[in-house]
Amino acid sequence: MPTTSKSDYAIIIPARFQSSRFPGKPLADICGKPMIQHVWEKCLPAAGSEHVYVATDSQKIADVCHAFGASTIMTDSDCLTGTDRVAQAAEQLDYAFYVNVQGDEPMLEPKDIRALAQAYRDGGDSVVNAMAAIDDEREYWSRTVPKVVTNTVGKLLYMSRAAIPANKAGSFEKAWKQVCIYCFAPEHLQRYASATAKGPIEQIEDIEILRFLDLGIDVQMVELNSVSMAVDTPEDLQRVIDALSA
Repeated sequence: MPTTSKSDYAIIIPARFQSSRFPGKPLADICGKPMIQHVWEKCLPAAGSEHVYVATDSQKIADVCHAFGASTIMTDSDCLTGTDRVAQAAEQLDYAFYVNVQGDEPMLEPKDIRALAQAYRDGGDSVVNAMAAIDDEREYWSRTVPKVVTNTVGKLLYMSRAAIPANKAGSFEKAWKQVCIYCFAPEHLQRYASATAKGPIEQIEDIEILRFLDLGIDVQMVELNSVSMAVDTPEDLQRVIDALSA
């Protein structure tokens, strides 16, 4: 039965155990807590515990989440992306829109989640995604960090794991990285999940937001000033641990 709510949005955190680059990543220990708990705790001030859900296909992840008090929604193991997992979870809920907070962003700030939700309310019929300026050149050259290119009003033109935008000198000048907070209408998620396969560029880049561009759905990027360190590899995990322990 769908869940009704006094909030206009729910936060859904997609979490799968079998990551190709980092198996078991949501349960990786960060300063005594699993990473998924860090993310969940950052979401609570932005929505309240009754509106935050972990969507997973892993009973092990679900059991850990239940132990620290999180609500979970079980999803299929064959979801193509985290957004497909969010779409499947949203079918069991009833909200005006949904905020996808990736389970590998343990340093997100609750105020940034609220800012994205407000940007969605103000933005009409666009999907909303976050970005931040790159201030560490290693992230510009990293193949695990999606780089963002927008037009002058912040609409997403392209996102790539390549070092873009690039100059003729082949040197780092100025760039932005994706921060994995997204806002979608139920209709956006339904259209997204209706695809039976990833799009050709989505498949090459392994960046799920590109499917919305293929579908002709605008993506409005919102720049955040907060520090974001996504965990895609064990090396990324150590950087986060070092930052939180400093």
